[in-house]
Amino acid sequence: MAEAKRDYYEVLGVDRNADDAALKKAYRELAKKYHPDMNPGDKDAEAKFKEASEAYAVLSDKEKRAKYDQFGHAAFEAGAGGPGGFGGFDFEGADFTDIFGDIFGDLFGGGARRRGTASTGPMRGRNVRQSVRITFDEAIKGCSKQLNVTMQDPCPTCNGTGAKPGTSPTTCPQCQGRGQVVYTTRSLFGTMQNVQTCPQCHGTGKIIKEKCPDCNGTGYVSKKKTIEITIPAGIDDGQVVRLRGKGEPGTNGGPRGDMLVEVRVQRHPTFERQDVNIFSTVPISFAQAALGSDIRIKTVDGEVIYKVKAGTKTDTKVRLKGKGVPYVNNPNRRGDHYITLMIQTPTKLSKEAKEALKKFDQLTGGTLQ
Repeated sequence: MAEAKRDYYEVLGVDRNADDAALKKAYRELAKKYHPDMNPGDKDAEAKFKEASEAYAVLSDKEKRAKYDQFGHAAFEAGAGGPGGFGGFDFEGADFTDIFGDIFGDLFGGGARRRGTASTGPMRGRNVRQSVRITFDEAIKGCSKQLNVTMQDPCPTCNGTGAKPGTSPTTCPQCQGRGQVVYTTRSLFGTMQNVQTCPQCHGTGKIIKEKCPDCNGTGYVSKKKTIEITIPAGIDDGQVVRLRGKGEPGTNGGPRGDMLVEVRVQRHPTFERQDVNIFSTVPISFAQAALGSDIRIKTVDGEVIYKVKAGTKTDTKVRLKGKGVPYVNNPNRRGDHYITLMIQTPTKLSKEAKEALKKFDQLTGGTLQ
């Protein structure tokens, strides 16, 4: 006796009022989970995939769904107008086109539906990353630094071919020099072709029978280099300088990649930077604040003279225009330097100083005795 089929709604895990979107979503998840290509040799997964496909083929078709809702599985059994089982099940009308585009895109990285192969050509080398530390002042004014790095260069013995001198690489017999192979997958819905990198030549299209003794067939050797980098004025902590063509070498005649150098800027003991502006705090005495005075203020350009106005209060903000950080893309333009004037309260006073302060307090209406 044949095993009774499960309810199609139960198979997809949806209720009987599910709309088309819910059906498609449920089937998509099951198809991704149980597709034979994702579970090679798993008969149970294959059976569940067929079961879910059969359920979706019926419920996604309005006419078939109406018949199923009225008569159940009997609507498609032999003698009831149906094809008599899943082996000859009629999928016509089921909306598989869009859903399988999504499913196979996820399963095979977007390449499952491509046909044919692409020949291998020049490939750009990969980028490499380095870092360099500079001082606060170097970041403001710009500087040059040298980096000692170890990088790959074409092997001088084999001129980058990877083959022993006197020999040459041969065309890969599996991909015929294309570097890619086509795998054909058969399923209930037809034949799918998937393009992948050739496993024999690893995408190079060539086979090296006698390897170069110096590079062991890779075509590259490690070499220590000293690279000079120019860091522009105004660069900020964490920004990256790109050195074009200073990365790893390309393949098949492709260009080198780039070197990406992350700049780390040391903190300054006095200045704090925010974008192109600089902030600092300058202490002044009570007498300077009360009477006014010329004071010296440190900036990234050296000391400048600033005239404190009489009666200046503590926490007064001062702007030194154009004394900030240069713009990286326009070094002739600069930010500003903002100063906070803080009045210092003396903690140790001589007897004479104390008497003078008491007298000052009395002259200004104070109550000190």
